[in-house]
Amino acid sequence: MALQLPYHFLLAFSAALWFWFPSRKLFVIGITGTKGKTTVVELIHEILQAGGEKTASVSSLRFRVGGDTEINEKKITMPGRFFLQRFLHRAVKSGCRYVVLEVTSEGIKQFRHRFINFSAAVMTNMEREHIESHGSFERYLRAKLDLFWRLPMSAVAVINRHDPYMDRFCAATGARKIFYGKDEIKFLGRTYLIRDVRVGSENISFEVGGQNFTVSLCGEFNLYNILAAVSVGLLQHISLEKISEALAHISGIPGRMEFVQKKPFVVVVDYAHTPQSLKNVYAFLKELSQKSKAKSQNLICVLGAAGGGRDKWKRPEFGRIASQFCGEIILTNEDPYDENPQSILDDIENGLSQIRNPKSEILNFRKILDRREAIREALKLAKSGDAVVITGKGAEPWIMGPDGSKIPWDDRDVVREELKKIKT
Repeated sequence: MALQLPYHFLLAFSAALWFWFPSRKLFVIGITGTKGKTTVVELIHEILQAGGEKTASVSSLRFRVGGDTEINEKKITMPGRFFLQRFLHRAVKSGCRYVVLEVTSEGIKQFRHRFINFSAAVMTNMEREHIESHGSFERYLRAKLDLFWRLPMSAVAVINRHDPYMDRFCAATGARKIFYGKDEIKFLGRTYLIRDVRVGSENISFEVGGQNFTVSLCGEFNLYNILAAVSVGLLQHISLEKISEALAHISGIPGRMEFVQKKPFVVVVDYAHTPQSLKNVYAFLKELSQKSKAKSQNLICVLGAAGGGRDKWKRPEFGRIASQFCGEIILTNEDPYDENPQSILDDIENGLSQIRNPKSEILNFRKILDRREAIREALKLAKSGDAVVITGKGAEPWIMGPDGSKIPWDDRDVVREELKKIKT
């Protein structure tokens, strides 16, 4: 570890030097937190573009420079230093003023954020994650805080005021601060009240400063993501009207609570890969089913977990949460890497103790290693009024196997193909 730190530092410096420190010519906004980073990056990109400024962005979904888009096929949310510095250089050459970057704890641990001049940083939320990699939650938290520690006094920190770790992020920086929450945005001495919030099955609506917003995202967790993006728009002196117009044009974020089908039963693909995000998705869809007038209101989940030693503690938690919300549980392969897929499913099964009948036999649960077969089975089980939710991969284009192998994949395409077979 002692040798790794100078190596990562020198690599970060060399990359920045090679491209002559391109971030000095840009307004760089870093987005960090456990959940919501990609959504916030996408929303901010649209807002800044609507404000008339050419914008570039890097997220786990894609790389964007203005209107040009390239799918992120690297399976890395925050790419390596030379890629990032090359991207920043490209943004400068393309005439961009802004760059929005998803900043991960793993990237920070390897100094990928060093020698990037951040003008603003956004904190979404903090939950237990990447414990095996960092060694403890405190180290994971400190990695996230490092982005804020390094902000200059002239920068701005945008902080979720309802997060339990808000005070840690506030104390980490002397930069100016914006606080956002579901009731207000405190913006550099001014307060914008959030009124008339409605979180529906197809959109979220609210009013800020006399301006009405309707955004085609769902779930209260997305309300926070939207308000974080609105805060950044206000920071850049973009009018509430323009911000509202930009967000109104968004039809959804690929692989994030994406409705592949709405009738006769709902099918959702979501990237959820933490216990809280899984709970949020299940709770929202359960409530959605219960509001319908259909006789059947079952929640059917297709659930897996990443291999390669990634946060094994989450696996039984996934099972426990699924047992609380889902009437049918299908465990399946996700990204096994070099791990035995069956052992991953066994770990998830350890959390399924709550799905029991009086004879203590687990009901409505099965393991199907083949992910396509698992999705097919879930769709066949669904009746009118039910909801099928497939989590873990979202819009990712690969299944990661042993020795770095990659199998082309897209949950959404597989759902469409299997639905077509069922209908015919």
